[in-house]
Amino acid sequence: MTDTATESLAVTPAIAADGTGGVDSAAVDAGGWLDLLQPAHLATTLMLSMGVALFAFNGFFVSTVLPSAIAEIGGGHLIAWSVSLYLIGSIIAGVTAAQLKQRFGARLVLVVATLLFIAGTIVAAMATSMEQVLLGRVGQGLGEGVVAAICYALIPALFPARLVPKVFGVEALVWTCASFGGPFAAGWMAESFSWRMAFLINVPLGLLFILLALFTATRRERVFEGSSIPVSPLVLLSLGMLMVLSSGVVGQAPISAALVLLGLALLGFSVVKDRASASSLMPHSAFGFHSTVGTGLWLVLLMPVAQATSSVYFVFGLQHGFGFGPMAAGGLGAVMAMSWSLVAVLIAHIGAGSARRRAIEAGPALQCGGMILVALGFHQGSLALLIAGQVVVGAAFGASWAFLSQMLMEASAAEERDKTSGLIPTLQSAGFAIGAAFAGLAGNSLGLAETSGNETTNSAFAATFLIPVLWTVPAVLLARRSTRLAREVSRLSA
Repeated sequence: MTDTATESLAVTPAIAADGTGGVDSAAVDAGGWLDLLQPAHLATTLMLSMGVALFAFNGFFVSTVLPSAIAEIGGGHLIAWSVSLYLIGSIIAGVTAAQLKQRFGARLVLVVATLLFIAGTIVAAMATSMEQVLLGRVGQGLGEGVVAAICYALIPALFPARLVPKVFGVEALVWTCASFGGPFAAGWMAESFSWRMAFLINVPLGLLFILLALFTATRRERVFEGSSIPVSPLVLLSLGMLMVLSSGVVGQAPISAALVLLGLALLGFSVVKDRASASSLMPHSAFGFHSTVGTGLWLVLLMPVAQATSSVYFVFGLQHGFGFGPMAAGGLGAVMAMSWSLVAVLIAHIGAGSARRRAIEAGPALQCGGMILVALGFHQGSLALLIAGQVVVGAAFGASWAFLSQMLMEASAAEERDKTSGLIPTLQSAGFAIGAAFAGLAGNSLGLAETSGNETTNSAFAATFLIPVLWTVPAVLLARRSTRLAREVSRLSA
């Protein structure tokens, strides 16, 4: 794949004996945490952590600083688009990252993408109107979508399989720190300096990431046949996401529902069109039901779809149903991320393939139970149940996400591994966007837009959180099928 000493790190690990990144043996050298700090891995670990930090920080801080920006430059009616356009940009860029990486090499693509992100940051920070802020957010999304996807694609290339779960554990810790520190840091900078300075903090962070990428990422790779970017699936994907995300801006429920349905139809058509392309954006088995990759990618999508309701309404519900202030509600809202990180760190040492399969299967089952606890908490007015539900949902992702991601990476054919790896964070973002649209439809239909903090409101919150449980049921079935298919393939190849 590479021809220089620096590029010698980019060695794809052999597919594990069980298809889940482990072996069916109790005695497994899973590698220690300190291995990530060894000279061979330290710079790479820092680079990947910085890439995740940029993505996570910008996911949390914008909602904190935009009210200050609106107070100065106006455009409050466009505030929802600041998130929607960022997500559209990141999703579109994410699905093209594999082709860009294979054609130009990870190093060049990461540098250019980060420069685009920095340019978008500067445009937003210097804006005199909300339209200019939105333009900057598009640039940020396009840059960060590529960075996140390639960082995922580099994990199986730059780390031995025994360390991959620990890399995901580190990323979960970084995400938790961003979920806590992002809003606080952005708020402090907006109050102490200005909202423009809060945006500009991304510039030195981006430059540091570029420096790390220059020392760690590969420069040139073998260009697989047909690595051009297909246009029609990308256009359909863009239009589909635009319609889904637009549904949250439209006030009338029937129009919102129609936009969601039409958007999902276009997304499905884009997958069909992409599968027929000689040069595809996604693995050719994506969203099929007869392969580990196909069923596993469904799982990557469905779990965030279900989780998105918490992202939209949990903090809102604590404020309107329990009377919490913004800071206290935000702190409790971060419990899920804390649980995710803690569980991911605690189980990262697991090496036996059977235990990893059980962890993958446990993920959607735990999520189902956690969402039910949250719904009961709102219905009964029990803060203890709410927190318990958030902890269980976090444990669901912490237990399954690293092993699921590694299983998908290693189950892919060599020429499609970059596509599969890069698609994981992209699908995660798409899942949250689709789930947020469903949550908005449900919440608006149940009257959450006009809350009054009474028993009717708590019942509406409970019903809103019960609806996404429906998405966890197929996820439970798909998790079992995905691990079974992985086990069968490994037995045939043994």
